[in-house]
Amino acid sequence: MGRMPSAERRRQLVEASIRAMARDGVAKTTTRSICAEAGVSLSVFHYCFDSKQALLEAAIETIIGDYVARVMKAVEPRGTLRETVRAALRTYWEDVTGHPDAHMLTYDLTQYALREPGFEHLARAQYEQYVRSATALVEQVAAALGVEPKVPVRTLARHLAAAVDGMTLQYLVLRDERAAEEQLELTADQLVLLIEG
Repeated sequence: MGRMPSAERRRQLVEASIRAMARDGVAKTTTRSICAEAGVSLSVFHYCFDSKQALLEAAIETIIGDYVARVMKAVEPRGTLRETVRAALRTYWEDVTGHPDAHMLTYDLTQYALREPGFEHLARAQYEQYVRSATALVEQVAAALGVEPKVPVRTLARHLAAAVDGMTLQYLVLRDERAAEEQLELTADQLVLLIEG
């Protein structure tokens, strides 16, 4: 392969790691298998990342960042607060059902980080990112409709992140579309109530 800017190489390796980990699991994915997936030498990996830990952190940020960006684009003022909230949650949910392996990978990454000495901070960073993303979503919804949430935004964000996390894991385990739809509607209703007070 020809010379490529290091930022592009990093992205190439991150995308290859996501594919490899989604297919083989985090514990079984090695730097060598990631390089093989990306079609690069091991020296390219070491040029771009200090460690597998740094690559895992970049993979977590990429997975979360990609679906958060899609959800944020969906936040447009609709007729009501509920319609706006529901549209944002629906966009996230379409990502879950459209890319279940990527979402399953986030749980695998969490478990791996909690069990692997020295990686624990990755799990914490992952869940802090969920709360930051939920915070941005709540703030964007409130700003789009010109409302001031009655519950502190940080509290709302933690609740939303926990609800979505549990709903996602339940869907990945049960694959029950009907139950997932009910949970999505309930989550939208709860969020509206918490925002409106």
